[in-house]
Amino acid sequence: MLRTETRGRARALQLLYGSETTGRSVAELVPGLARLTGPEPLVLDFAERLAAGVSEDREALDRRIGEATEHWRPSRLSVIDRNILRLAAFELAHELVPARVAIDEAIWLAQRFGTRESPRFVNGVLDRIARDLGRL
Repeated sequence: MLRTETRGRARALQLLYGSETTGRSVAELVPGLARLTGPEPLVLDFAERLAAGVSEDREALDRRIGEATEHWRPSRLSVIDRNILRLAAFELAHELVPARVAIDEAIWLAQRFGTRESPRFVNGVLDRIARDLGRL
């Protein structure tokens, strides 16, 4: 069974994806996600807090991602990869978890939800962001 935080990150990714593709706020999407995935209060609370934090810091996170991805603006990335990077960059910037945890969890999300190239790409970008932040 996956840890509460791991499941919460997956749900946060779903909330961010839904918000970006529908234009609705994270808060508006939480009840629907709860109906689809089941009422896991700890998981959903964690997911909502994380997704809301990412949404609030989105411009700063996108700048940081843009600096770490040479020749790739965040707007050119897939919605999934972009939001995985935002989640992990948020956790790195706010020192919510050790750098390795943020990167490993993002790689897991990329393996589960991204393309075959996503895990390697996500790892490289986050490694650079973590180094730029002095976290590695």
